[in-house]
Amino acid sequence: MKRDLLTILDLTAAEILALLARARKMKGAWFQGALRPTLQGKTLGLLFTKPSTRTRISFEAAMNRLGGSCIFMTAKDTQLSRQEPLADMARVMSRYIEAVAVRTYDHADVEDLARHATIPIINALTDSYHPCQVLSDLLTIQEKRGSLDNLQVAWVGDGNNVAHSWINAAARVGFTLRLACPEGYLPDARVVEKARSEGGRNIFVLSDPGEAVAAADAVNTDVWASMGQ
Repeated sequence: MKRDLLTILDLTAAEILALLARARKMKGAWFQGALRPTLQGKTLGLLFTKPSTRTRISFEAAMNRLGGSCIFMTAKDTQLSRQEPLADMARVMSRYIEAVAVRTYDHADVEDLARHATIPIINALTDSYHPCQVLSDLLTIQEKRGSLDNLQVAWVGDGNNVAHSWINAAARVGFTLRLACPEGYLPDARVVEKARSEGGRNIFVLSDPGEAVAAADAVNTDVWASMGQ
């Protein structure tokens, strides 16, 4: 059965830790010149309606290094520019390629693609979530700190899509997350409530940045106005 990665809540804690362990192993193999081309003959579609530098480079470099290839598409490059339904786009892509990473505005669009595609859909950023970014940040923390045990993370700034994915990650992995966000920039209360219902008991939304970072092992932030807003 196909799996999608639309939010971090699509993964279990065990799957997240296994994914990070495999990423560390593959990263080491790359630097040693021993990375195996496990995706040879596979093609990843990159459907981006938002501009990108780091995300696009990351996906394309990864596919190339693993022996696969990418097809980069924007709305202007496809029939989406002529209002082709996402359901039809999903069915067409499913016949030609093995997976699609989607970077777009409305999170409902990636959900629509996932509903109609028979291949995996990966959320490469929406206005609501950015799961791949937070997974890569967790890998960096693990590399620098040694483990995620008893981890305390602070988020300072806009309670945006990246903050939402940090909230989901805290619910799944179980670390403590303190978010310091001013009025008008708070994370979506529904995201916080959902995460807490999924086991995220150590998620705190604060107004004082000093309180948020006081005991933090890692401090994270982002822009005040997300792309396109």
